[in-house]
Amino acid sequence: MLTTRPRGTNDILPNEIHIWHFLEETIRRICAEYGYKEIRTPIFEHTELFIRGVGDTTDIVEKEMYSFLDQSNRQLTLRPEGTAPTVRAFLENNLQNQLLPGKVYYFGPMFRYGRPQAGRYRQFHQFGVEAFGSNDPALDAEIIILAMDFYHRLGLKNLTLLLNSVGCPECRKKHRQLLQAYLQPVLNELCDTCQGRYKKNPLRIFDCKNISCQRLVLNGPTIADNLCESCSEHFKQVQIFLREANITFQLDPYLVRGLDYYTHTAFEILVEGIGAQNAIGGGGRYNGLVEELGGKPLPGIGFGLGLERILLALQEQEVDLQVKEKPHLFIATMNLEGKLKGFKLQAELRKAGFKVEMDYLDRSIKAQLKYAGKQGYQFVAILGEREIASESAALKVMDTGEQINISLVNLIPYLEGILKFKGTGFQGGLENDRNDKGIY
Repeated sequence: MLTTRPRGTNDILPNEIHIWHFLEETIRRICAEYGYKEIRTPIFEHTELFIRGVGDTTDIVEKEMYSFLDQSNRQLTLRPEGTAPTVRAFLENNLQNQLLPGKVYYFGPMFRYGRPQAGRYRQFHQFGVEAFGSNDPALDAEIIILAMDFYHRLGLKNLTLLLNSVGCPECRKKHRQLLQAYLQPVLNELCDTCQGRYKKNPLRIFDCKNISCQRLVLNGPTIADNLCESCSEHFKQVQIFLREANITFQLDPYLVRGLDYYTHTAFEILVEGIGAQNAIGGGGRYNGLVEELGGKPLPGIGFGLGLERILLALQEQEVDLQVKEKPHLFIATMNLEGKLKGFKLQAELRKAGFKVEMDYLDRSIKAQLKYAGKQGYQFVAILGEREIASESAALKVMDTGEQINISLVNLIPYLEGILKFKGTGFQGGLENDRNDKGIY
């Protein structure tokens, strides 16, 4: 049906878009404060980028990618996550040769074929940051603090920060052997996907959503218990820096995240009240990813936060963002001469930076006032026959019903004075324009 959107997608309607603008502006502001600059990558990439970068044993690559052949038989994929494309752009544009650490952020649509549910769509929006070139555990802490700071600025409460280390390749090698030995007697009880992961990457079994698999690995050896001395020290330092910043966290030895590129620090942020799938973001360090994608060894760390999940949490917690700014002025006219006069006035007001609209449906003055009220306009400038004759407007305050007459030449400075004094909103009375000879 052509009038039905594809399953797993969502329309963002005009009466909702102000919330998204607020999120985006909050992202820009907080990232600027932390020293991160925006990067924008293509919405699709070569499929091989995600197979090599994300990992061929992950749910994303095995089950969820939107891949297709273009007209030249190139295998392309709509981006399911933002880190691999950012690393690709970092390398292709030689950003590693600029000042390090390289700190970037992005937000935009991602695509995964999964079962749609509350706050989870097949096209979803993600805010992410990435930092390249430093292995300092203080940078791990900064990334985590940035994520928590973002949530707190939005007003979210009841957050839980889970923290773990997934070690380095040497730690993983030791843990892999221990985990395979532990699971070997129950191998046939694992789901088909995890039986494949048993040989390739048994650590991925910890990330399986199958209850049976979760039960089988529950008491198995964890990577956290098998960290080498260097990884253990790095993880201790991350915790020290977080405590210095008064960030509360819980250690979770079973946290491995859903992507193969993670090394060392891994974290996830949960929120109460949005159901069993209560993760709203997470990330970690990926010190081998740049090299895996063709660059010289360069450490990296970042996170990805799902914006739809954040909006769901804000809704469930009844957080009033109070971000919908009222438009300034509606121009109401009643004949062609008034419409011409209003059209010119509208252009002048817009050049002065006002949010202005006028009628294009030839409605009555009463209907235009009703429309302006529903749209939330603060003022209506009425241009009737008397006003046109005297080069003035009847200015009505929609919240109070007060009305004065003001000359058109004084309208812009008058409104500028009121809105500058009161901010974007308006409260209080009006004073008559003393230059209009008291028509009203």
